[in-house]
Amino acid sequence: MSFLIAAPASGSGKTVTTAGIVAALRARGAPVTAAKVGPDYIDPGYLTAAAGSPAINLDLWAMRPGLVDHLAAREHLVVEGVMGLFDGPAVGIGSSADIARRYGLPVVLVVSAERQSHSVAALIHGFATFDPTIRVAGVILTRVASERHAAMLGDAVARTSVPLLGRIPRHAALTLPSRHLGLHQAAERTDLATWVTTLGETIAAHVDLAALAELASSGAPPPPSAAAAAPPPLPPLGNRIALAADEAFAFTYTHIVDGWHRAGASVHRFSPLAGEAPDPAADAVILPGGYPELHAARLAANRPWIDGLHAAAARGATIYGECGGYMALGRTLVDAEGSGHAMAGLLPIETSFAAPRRTLGYRALTHDGALFPQHLKGHEFHYATIDAEGPPLFEARDAAGARIGPIGTRAGTVAGSFAHIIDFTD
Repeated sequence: MSFLIAAPASGSGKTVTTAGIVAALRARGAPVTAAKVGPDYIDPGYLTAAAGSPAINLDLWAMRPGLVDHLAAREHLVVEGVMGLFDGPAVGIGSSADIARRYGLPVVLVVSAERQSHSVAALIHGFATFDPTIRVAGVILTRVASERHAAMLGDAVARTSVPLLGRIPRHAALTLPSRHLGLHQAAERTDLATWVTTLGETIAAHVDLAALAELASSGAPPPPSAAAAAPPPLPPLGNRIALAADEAFAFTYTHIVDGWHRAGASVHRFSPLAGEAPDPAADAVILPGGYPELHAARLAANRPWIDGLHAAAARGATIYGECGGYMALGRTLVDAEGSGHAMAGLLPIETSFAAPRRTLGYRALTHDGALFPQHLKGHEFHYATIDAEGPPLFEARDAAGARIGPIGTRAGTVAGSFAHIIDFTD
């Protein structure tokens, strides 16, 4: 039983619906692995909490096909799509539909019924018939306003060939707060476990899980290639890796850390927010992305992590930061209120949120091979501005191949950029 939950567009309720279905199936004893299409860290946090095991990312633009095949080789895979069903960096590659097509996954379409009733039939019919290689096996309606609204929606869906699997009412408990980079992180919720339980119970009360399971089980099985062995992982930056891990530095991909373990590296997490220093025996220190701008004053006041970074640099350890971690390796981070906070000072950069500007998109990265394989794929998403960078770490192009130019900075054994690395290319 595997299926993909998609929507006509972002903001339809995919994350809450997917997490709720995963939680409800898990409560019934079903073994479930949760996955997210595309370059996302925040949604997988909610899926991880719902599944009770790490969620994975599936990305046919940024990952080698063999890696995606390996990650998708699960018997009970519930996949949350990205944006709209057919949206991706290029036609025919990187969308949720591409994942559904490659692995024969039936699609459950999540449609927001807000401000419409009978018109949902035309929308559902269009998505169900647009691409004959995609099987839209069912629809779940969200933000249903009343019993009368629910009845009207049921009459509308009955005019299509797509089974109606559920009508989920509007409910405050089913909403998720957002900020500039998307949803708040799951780990920030002090009531996370209770919320997941309530969410699962609510979804189970309004979605026909038995019908969903039957539809999913009748889908075509994944192709034989999905059972391929794991390809070589992204090479680890050291044998003993100190990895920052807290609310300020939370954006790590499961497949990358798992790959480091498979390559024989050991990973030792530490929390800069808790005043912890990186492992003094580490030969590599990594600061992943996250929200250092929300905790800048606290990070600046916690000297152990900064002193530990300087000690690591002095002994020649490799130190790498991406996005939020890159900002933390710089001299100063200016928050949204215009206050400057001293960071590690290991890279000659200053970043600011005082005049935020969104930078977003996939990145094809070329590297000289000193730290990483020569050709990489990644994603950039930030609102910070930065002063001059250099000497550069990567030469970057966007998903269409247009040149962006040099990005990132290196200084001795310390390096970083705003790009989140997802995989390398063969």
